[in-house]
Amino acid sequence: MNHLEQLVAEWYEWRGYFVRRNVQVGKLSKGGYECELDVVAYCPSRQHLVHVEPSMDSHTWAVREQRYQKKFDAGKRYIPALFGGMVLPAAIDHIAVLGYASTAHRTTLGGGRIMTTAQLLTEITKDIAPRTIQSAAVPEQYPLLRTVQFCYQHRKAAGWPA
Repeated sequence: MNHLEQLVAEWYEWRGYFVRRNVQVGKLSKGGYECELDVVAYCPSRQHLVHVEPSMDSHTWAVREQRYQKKFDAGKRYIPALFGGMVLPAAIDHIAVLGYASTAHRTTLGGGRIMTTAQLLTEITKDIAPRTIQSAAVPEQYPLLRTVQFCYQHRKAAGWPA
């Protein structure tokens, strides 16, 4: 699991989602699997089911379109069986989290929506910003989220712009 997958998984788990990571789906008759789903998360209280495919690739949009279409199609087929015993919503929120992209001219990819890493970090810091390390530290089990919290809290001392 790469750092971006780890960050996404921590983010959803910290917010109360049941998270599955790097799930091999579509067992092939001659061995192997059709696909791997990076992060699948479900929150019963929100009735929100999300499939996130983070990537730091710099492929062309055509290559990305094909790759994400395959991943999100596989998600539609296999995700309903991943959370045994839970009644899941029919709709799956498919998200491509991209390190090298912009949503200025394109907001969807392969049937899912695009979220840039900047947008992801904005969402995370907006939630973490009011929590101080002294009184409300992100728990140790979320090392990347905790690092974001430390960086955010010490941004002025480090000389970073506000």
